[in-house]
Amino acid sequence: MLGYIIRRLVNAVITVIVISAVAFGIFFVVPVVTGTDPALMYVGKTADAAAIEGARQKMGMDKPIPVQYAEFLKGIVVGRDYSDGTEVTHCSAPCLGYSFKTEQEVWPLLLDRIPVTAQLAVGAAVLWLLIGVSTGIISALRKGSAVDRTAMTVALAGVSLPINFTGLLASAIFVYALGWFPATGDVGMLEDPVTWFQSMLLPWITLAFLFAALYARLTRASMLEVMGEDYIRTARAKGLKEKTVVTKHALRSTLVPILTVFGLDLGQLMGGAVLTERVFNLRGMGYEAVGAINQGDLPIILGVTMFAAIFVVLANLLVDLLYAVLDPRVKLA
Repeated sequence: MLGYIIRRLVNAVITVIVISAVAFGIFFVVPVVTGTDPALMYVGKTADAAAIEGARQKMGMDKPIPVQYAEFLKGIVVGRDYSDGTEVTHCSAPCLGYSFKTEQEVWPLLLDRIPVTAQLAVGAAVLWLLIGVSTGIISALRKGSAVDRTAMTVALAGVSLPINFTGLLASAIFVYALGWFPATGDVGMLEDPVTWFQSMLLPWITLAFLFAALYARLTRASMLEVMGEDYIRTARAKGLKEKTVVTKHALRSTLVPILTVFGLDLGQLMGGAVLTERVFNLRGMGYEAVGAINQGDLPIILGVTMFAAIFVVLANLLVDLLYAVLDPRVKLA
C-alpha cells in the first residue's frame, strides 16, 4: 500500500508540473507569439517604451522562456525576487506573481477568496450527496414505480436547466418576490452565523440541485447494475435481510463510481463555482477569476488556474486512496 501511495504522489507531482507548464505557456508565451505583450497589459496602452521595458525587466520577461518558467516554479516553492534594476521586491512562497491592476501579490488575494468558495462548495456537496445518492437508491429499489419516474423526471430537469437560469429564477422568486431568503453577499460565518447560513442556503440549494440530479441518475444506474450481480444473489440465498444486502454489499460497490465523480466535482468547485458566485454575488474564486478575465489580469487568471488544478489533482489522489476502503477488490488488486 505504501508503494502505491508513493507512486500516486509522484504521478500527482508530475501532473501538476505539466499543468503548470501548459498554463504558463498559454498565459505568458502565447500572447507574445500572437503579438500581445503582457508587459503592455501591465503598464497600460498609453505607457512609453521605457515603462514597458522596465515592466518587462521587473517581471523577468526579458529572459529566455525556460528561465522564466523555472523562476515561476521556484516562486511557488521558495518565493521569488522581482527587480526593476533599482529596487528589489520579494514575493513570499507560494508566489504567483503580482496583479497587473492592483499590483498586489496574487496568492494573498486568492487566499482571501478561498473561504467563500470553500463554504459554497462544501455546503452544496453535503446537500447533493444526501439528496442525490438517497434519491438514486430509492429509485433503483423501486424501479418502474411512480416514485422512480417522478424522481428521474425531476433529475432530468435538473440536468437540463443551466445553473445561471435556475439561480436567477430562484433568486427572483425566493429572495425578491417571497422574501424567504436575504440577498446574498459577503457575510462572515463568524461575524453573524445566522445571517451567513440564511444567505448561503439558497446558493447551496441552487448548486446542489444540478449536481443532485446528476448523482441521482448515476446512483440509480450503478445500483441497478450492482443488484444484478452474482454476489448479491448469493447474499440473498444465504438468507440475509434485504436491508443488509443493500447497505453492506450493494451500496459499497455503488459508491465507487460516485466517489470518482465526487472527487472531480468538488475539486472543480473549489477552483471556483463561477456561475453560482456571479449570480448570488459571492466574492469567491470564481468571481475573482471572471473579474480578472474581464480586465486581462493574467497573473490572477494563472493563479486561479493553478489552484484549481492542484486541488483537482489532490482530490483525485484522495479518491484513489479511498477506493480500497469502499471496495476490497481494489485493495487485493
